[in-house]
Amino acid sequence: MKMTFRWYGEDDPVTLEKLRQIPGATGVVSAIYDVPVGQAWPRERIAALKKTIEDAGLEFEVVESVPVHEDIKLGRGKRDEYIANYQENIRRLGEVGVKCICYNFMPVFDWTRTDLAHVLPDGSNALIYDPEQVKKMNPLSGELSLPGWDASYKKEDLQELFDAYSHVDEEKLWENFAYFIKAIVPVAEKAGIRMAIHPDDPPWPIFGLPRIITCEAALDRVLSIVDSPSNGLTLCVGSLGCADKNDIVKLAKKYAGMDRVPFVHARNVLKTPGGFQEAAHYAAKGSLDMPGLIKALYDCGFTGYIRPDHGRMIWGETGKPGYGLYDRALGSQYLLGLWDAVAAMEGK
Repeated sequence: MKMTFRWYGEDDPVTLEKLRQIPGATGVVSAIYDVPVGQAWPRERIAALKKTIEDAGLEFEVVESVPVHEDIKLGRGKRDEYIANYQENIRRLGEVGVKCICYNFMPVFDWTRTDLAHVLPDGSNALIYDPEQVKKMNPLSGELSLPGWDASYKKEDLQELFDAYSHVDEEKLWENFAYFIKAIVPVAEKAGIRMAIHPDDPPWPIFGLPRIITCEAALDRVLSIVDSPSNGLTLCVGSLGCADKNDIVKLAKKYAGMDRVPFVHARNVLKTPGGFQEAAHYAAKGSLDMPGLIKALYDCGFTGYIRPDHGRMIWGETGKPGYGLYDRALGSQYLLGLWDAVAAMEGK
């Protein structure tokens, strides 16, 4: 198991020097964030990112994310052009030694929360999802913005996309996903890269838009489209685990046991009626079986990448919501401690 951390580049208040000081940290998960979605990333930008990370004493083997253009998800006329650019990004990342690419197939919006700094009883703050607040949110107002969303969309762009998605149901979205994955997996195989799709966050429809990567049956379907080690999963236990239908330990045993999980996002969530709040990684603070997760990964011989996901803001820290230094560092030590404890019990 390789412990990694998400890093958002030179503007990230959590510096590489600080990440390097976390015991057990071996790598950084990053991307080129300012190239428009659907375009090829310049080779020199990729090389510069790799050099910056490696000069800090860390590895750059995981990219999160290479975004999928909406025309691909919608199956529109320019999708082949955007798929060709996506294939080229895979090739270029493979050239510099990237081994895993995390991506998602969520229409329009990435992860969705209703409060980015909900104050918890201990005085820390965290991301939460309140279904009643979602009902009051208007994504077409042009004023709503969350860190997981593409800020380049204007009000008119969003209206056009919503109109386009009104003709796309779940089965049509599956059809468009299959077209995409069949085109990119052979390229990933040649590049030595494992693609790892991220589940929808949260795993249910948002604002009337379809979502398909939500449960065990959906993950089975993803893997069945192209049976290849390069067609894999990002096991985001918080995204899947906030829904009662998903047993994260069972999913870890199944898919890590199949060697189809190159990347794990480990975070705990506390389930609330119809929603959830982000919690400390420590199992007792949330609803998920974090020790069971780590044991399942260990028992399956997991050698992939893991990162502590969405931490709270603690000790007065401010910064990118969900991506502060302190709580993620604490989370990494908890996860590594669980791993060591399982190894000790196994006598290894």
